[in-house]
Amino acid sequence: MAFRPLPARSPAVLLREEKPLKALFNEAQRIDQLQQLLASQLQPAAREHCHVASWREGRLLLVVTDGHWATRLRYQQARLLRQLKGFDAFAGLERIVFKVQPSYTPHSPPVTEGRLSSTAAESLQATADTVSDPRLREALERLARHGKPQTQD
Repeated sequence: MAFRPLPARSPAVLLREEKPLKALFNEAQRIDQLQQLLASQLQPAAREHCHVASWREGRLLLVVTDGHWATRLRYQQARLLRQLKGFDAFAGLERIVFKVQPSYTPHSPPVTEGRLSSTAAESLQATADTVSDPRLREALERLARHGKPQTQD
């Protein structure tokens, strides 16, 4: 008995027909709309640091990238609450909660330049001086330059 995969369906069809996906998609659209309304009421500098996480039972949860912005937004909380209540999407808003959550940026390993010891560089240069093939000589000289300290211009 061989496994037969189900025929592939387009994402649009999946979003229209599958209830969990449809609900998830609708919630994502709703949060995006709330984010746009929130951004319209924030200072331009604060927009990139504050994002809507959830909106349930009169409670708006905002994720802020660092404590500095969370403090600044807490000082503006009453004004922000009053302005957001004016939108139909935020009808019933009673409270704004700020949660600090630093944005995740994957750290790449530090780039280490290949530096040769001065002895190795001298050896490569001496070898380059004895080689008759111009391409090989040029390559050895390039390698030898990695062992010498760079000059400041």
